[in-house]
Amino acid sequence: MKFNKEGRRRKIHYRIRKKVTGTQQRPRLSVYRSNKYIYCQVIDDITGITLVAASSKEEAVANAGTKAEQAKQVGKLLAERMKEKNISNIVFDRGGYLYHGRVKALADGAREGGLEF
Repeated sequence: MKFNKEGRRRKIHYRIRKKVTGTQQRPRLSVYRSNKYIYCQVIDDITGITLVAASSKEEAVANAGTKAEQAKQVGKLLAERMKEKNISNIVFDRGGYLYHGRVKALADGAREGGLEF
């Protein structure tokens, strides 16, 4: 494993994934953050199926202002899609990123939308 930012993040992510697993009743909200966009998907790890996904590339979010504001909108959009599937409890997987900035904004947006974690 490389000892750079990406390698460090991946190592932390593996450590998180040992403990965090999504089920049918409580799926996992996985976050990926690039320099330009933020992506998230809700995964049932037992069957290996992505239930819902959202990103800042979507037209509803793309013009929301700063990247942190876009992340918050992505969280709300994801929560809205989860309500359609009648799922409100999730497990949050921060993907090895520190829980601040855009990752925190996405989580706050999801909570505002009605998800519990």
